[in-house]
Amino acid sequence: MRSQDPQISHETTIARPVIRQLDDSAINRIAAGEVVERPASAVKELVENAVDAGARRILVEVADGGKTLIRVTDDGVGMTPEDLPLALSRHATSKIDGSDLLNIHTFGFRGEALPSLGAVGRLTITSRAQGHEAAQIEVSGGQAAPVKPAGLRAGTIVELRDLFFATPARLKFMRSDRAENQAISDVVKRLAMAEPSIGFTLRDVSGGGEGRVTFRADPLPGDLFDALHGRLAHVIGREFAENALRIDANRDGLRLYGYAALPTYSRGAAVTQFLFVNTRPVKDKMLTGALRAAYMDFLSRDRHPAAALFIDCDPEQVDVNVHPAKSEVRFRDPGVARGLIVSSLRHALAEAGHRASTTVAGATLGAMRPEESTASGGPRIYQMERPSYGARQQSYAAQSPEQPPTLSYPAPPSTETPGFAELSDAYSGQTIETPDPQPDHPIEDLPLGAARGQVHENYIIAQTRDGMVIVDQHAAHERLVYEQLKAQMAENGVTAQALLIPEIVQLSEGDCARLLDVSDELYKFGLGIEPFGGNAIAVRETPALLGEVNAEAMLRDILDELDDQGESQLVQARIEAILSRVACHGSIRSGRRMRGEEMNALLREMEATPHSGQCNHGRPTYVELKLADIERLFGRA
Repeated sequence: MRSQDPQISHETTIARPVIRQLDDSAINRIAAGEVVERPASAVKELVENAVDAGARRILVEVADGGKTLIRVTDDGVGMTPEDLPLALSRHATSKIDGSDLLNIHTFGFRGEALPSLGAVGRLTITSRAQGHEAAQIEVSGGQAAPVKPAGLRAGTIVELRDLFFATPARLKFMRSDRAENQAISDVVKRLAMAEPSIGFTLRDVSGGGEGRVTFRADPLPGDLFDALHGRLAHVIGREFAENALRIDANRDGLRLYGYAALPTYSRGAAVTQFLFVNTRPVKDKMLTGALRAAYMDFLSRDRHPAAALFIDCDPEQVDVNVHPAKSEVRFRDPGVARGLIVSSLRHALAEAGHRASTTVAGATLGAMRPEESTASGGPRIYQMERPSYGARQQSYAAQSPEQPPTLSYPAPPSTETPGFAELSDAYSGQTIETPDPQPDHPIEDLPLGAARGQVHENYIIAQTRDGMVIVDQHAAHERLVYEQLKAQMAENGVTAQALLIPEIVQLSEGDCARLLDVSDELYKFGLGIEPFGGNAIAVRETPALLGEVNAEAMLRDILDELDDQGESQLVQARIEAILSRVACHGSIRSGRRMRGEEMNALLREMEATPHSGQCNHGRPTYVELKLADIERLFGRA
């Protein structure tokens, strides 16, 4: 950029710039600035090359955050001595023939990574192809040495030392070794998720020696979903795998598969969202927006879903050559990809029914403090026998007198389920006996069990076959009412109110066209717009539920969403927010005493209603504690 002279004069003469042809070294250093942003970028390029070479095991070794050493070893097909010099030439590749830049089936295809790395660091490649002798080539600062014989059984070893030594200014922008190591680990883990059949090992060799293994994932054979589930459990964590829903759907030549977590397993940031297109890790605003939209009805704005989703399609349906690092893609029909993600995730969440995350119960148990451990370090164990079901029933019968004795405190009623009016105001709870409607199928066998009591006039205690359930009566009923209101709205439509005088909103020509393109979608939610000549939009109807609406502000907010996500759900979100508030006010309030039949009716409705495992803000509506965990808290063997 030409420096600006504060004294502006029309008489100033500008020297004519001379067009020069840059040499190959400068060209490679410029290309490296696009492709190799930091050590993690170099690791990504080299590991992707190893995957493209058919490797089954890949070892990545780094030192000092990858600044002084990056070494990638694979057992792929390797290269011949004649291939090595060509591999260091710009735009030389074995992955495409140049005739079709859309039919790409590999990670790499440009032929820029190796020459770019050789231009900014000291690069050594040792490789051996089947039926050929091993060979080695070295390049430093863009200057290549002759190929020489080497010793290697199979595969390829690429060693990059002193990254950016040829462009020392780039070193000033490097972060700490810990931060660079973390970025490298993230890159390796993303690629490991995409390829569960390949083994990955990441080793930190700072200071010399064998170093330490910071990440290891062994190859997983077998079914795609089983292998993927195991790899995700290893990379993201066991809790994610336990609370993730299997996704497998197809639409118009696109296949979506992977795992998405329950809403109650949400996160405070979008750090557990992994998206892949034809196994290529991508960061795409459209796909991320679709994931967010699928969970819009279940999470508040400050919570983010967790998912690992893969889209497979014909390579000609997606352009991967739109970003220097190939981290963004462009679909031929982005609406199909977005709709596939939203509909598939919502369908899977609906099928999950009342299921809630197991981490909720884990957090509950973690908040309880068991007795101090013994001197030997293990938990204290009490030798107690668990009575059988029949023994417990005999014990209850023996302890239950035929006639209530004369006591100094009131005896409980024995003929009917007690109502709260009969309970003393000094108590904040009640217990009930739930008769089994079908003796052959006890009510405890149902998913949420049988209500046994209420505590603090807000929490229902239910007994299941192998544990207990604690239900937040207000949150649970709020979700049930909300789902009923949404079903009614879907059946009857959104009522629109016609404006006596249409509101005219002046916008740019492009903004008017974008709004009119989605006018049919907006009309479904009660917002009626039409062109008004020139660069104006006439708003004739607004959703009745929203009351008085600032139409211009709403249209500009819709445009902002269209810019950011390619689709706007603002009107729908505002209407559903109103329904959520209506559901909150129309649901059972905290502090209300419920009868036994009311509690059980609430439990049965929760079992039959989708999404009842979380309230409208993504919080759990119930906690399930297994009997084994409860007994462990009390030191039972």
